[in-house]
Amino acid sequence: MEKDKVYIIGHRNPDTDSICSAICYANLKNIIGDAEYIPVRAGDVNTETEFVLDHFGASAPALMENITTQVRDIEIRKTKGVSRCTSIRKAWKMMQDNDIVTIPIVTKEGSLEGLITVSDIAHNIMDVYDNTVLSKGKTIYSNILDTINGEMLVGDPKDVFDEGKVLIGAANPEMMESYIDKGDIVIVGNRYESQLCAIEADAGCVVVCLGARVPATIIKMAESKGCRIIATPYDTYMVTSLIGQSLSIGYFMKRHNLTVFDDDDYLDDISDVMGSKRYRDFPILGEDGRYIGMISRRNLLGAKGKKVILVDHNERNQCVEGIEHAEILEIIDHHRIGAVETMAPVFFRNQPLGCTSTIIYEMYKEEGVTPDKQIAGLLCSAIISDTLMFRSPTSTPEDKAAVAELAPMAGIDVEKYSEQLFSAAGDLEGKPLEDIFYSDFKRFNAGDVFFGVGQIVSMNKTELRDLEKRMISYLPEAMKETGTDMMYFMLTNVLSEVSGIICAGDGARQIILDAFGPAAKVEEDDDNMILLTGVMSRKKQLVPNIIRTLQEKKATV
Repeated sequence: MEKDKVYIIGHRNPDTDSICSAICYANLKNIIGDAEYIPVRAGDVNTETEFVLDHFGASAPALMENITTQVRDIEIRKTKGVSRCTSIRKAWKMMQDNDIVTIPIVTKEGSLEGLITVSDIAHNIMDVYDNTVLSKGKTIYSNILDTINGEMLVGDPKDVFDEGKVLIGAANPEMMESYIDKGDIVIVGNRYESQLCAIEADAGCVVVCLGARVPATIIKMAESKGCRIIATPYDTYMVTSLIGQSLSIGYFMKRHNLTVFDDDDYLDDISDVMGSKRYRDFPILGEDGRYIGMISRRNLLGAKGKKVILVDHNERNQCVEGIEHAEILEIIDHHRIGAVETMAPVFFRNQPLGCTSTIIYEMYKEEGVTPDKQIAGLLCSAIISDTLMFRSPTSTPEDKAAVAELAPMAGIDVEKYSEQLFSAAGDLEGKPLEDIFYSDFKRFNAGDVFFGVGQIVSMNKTELRDLEKRMISYLPEAMKETGTDMMYFMLTNVLSEVSGIICAGDGARQIILDAFGPAAKVEEDDDNMILLTGVMSRKKQLVPNIIRTLQEKKATV
């Protein structure tokens, strides 16, 4: 039985903790859980996280920018595709045996060529008055044999009937000669004269009914003239009624303007399209464009969303797009509680620690699972990153204890590795401003005021100064992109433990000055930046003070 898939995902614009938490928690859940747990990410991996993943030989989780229910999340009926050479009769039997009304026609490589429905078959059987339709449809003789339960005495079943008409040789030989043309299929009984006449008139095939014995002289003559001989136990009436069903479905399949969907299409996008079409079934194509199955409108009824576990966040505005369509099973986080709404109770673990990965390491220990070297390295890196090597006020004794235990498992020297980590994070040369800004960005609100805060951490003071000059002009653009009223960017120097704050938006600068009072220093030669000594944490120091100040201002209005 196929296991349920559960996606473990961090916040938009993921940082190292968000990525590592998803990977490590998925690893633990796959050890102790009963589903298939898949780590994914809601945004691009930043430079620091790339360094961590490369250092420990880990792959970045797959990108999932929208978690809305997709076609691949619902039941796709695995209706077998058939060749365009399949006969009407065989296609009809498949429909009856499998209780389906649509069959996909595919190539040997699996690409969709067309569709055939029950109504297509009915139409072509009831409304065909053309006795050349089998040759127009280039019917394979093996289809004819299968349809009339025939045996080919002369000729090759792989041959194609592509010239002539189908007729009954019921008249006297003189009259038959007048209406048999070269290549025709002639249906006859056991009369030697009729068989002989058909062969001499250059018929392409003679069908002998009622299981009649075909004389050796007829067989020899047919071989010499290149005429095929088929023997069938059916009488002339049955053969005449059935032979039209040997026509290949490729002749009248729908091949143009097909309504098809990809397995990564969102249900919201396809439901209206499905409702506007008269068809019952729709083919689904995979990533490589190959046919994988069929769905109908009925498949959309009661479709369930993806099963999701959120790590390192719990606020709606930080969630991956489409989270309202997902079924949230768990939330593991260390931030303030501004939780998303859920349809049912969930497992919610929120602890005031410096890093979500610290919580996840505790869960490893609670389950009696020892992390391997890679997992230990990822957990340790996330804690070092999120706590700024314990310089952040969010750091706790639990974070330090976790790093002390994980570092030996990961085979790293904490001091040396931390320098490499933060150097990688601060390597900004050649990076577009947009990439730098969104590498660690979060959106918040205080009542009806929305603001965003980005942060870059570096050990290089000169590099931070150069970035400030470029970033100040980008903030107004970022406000428009994110739909915020105010925008802040923290340039945090790990060595000096100082964050420079630049901002945009009406009243944004005054909010910082009011929030931090005398601690907010404005340099004489650079009034764009406000220096906050000892302020390292966006979560615990900057954002709470901004929200408190906004609330106080609103209360005094």
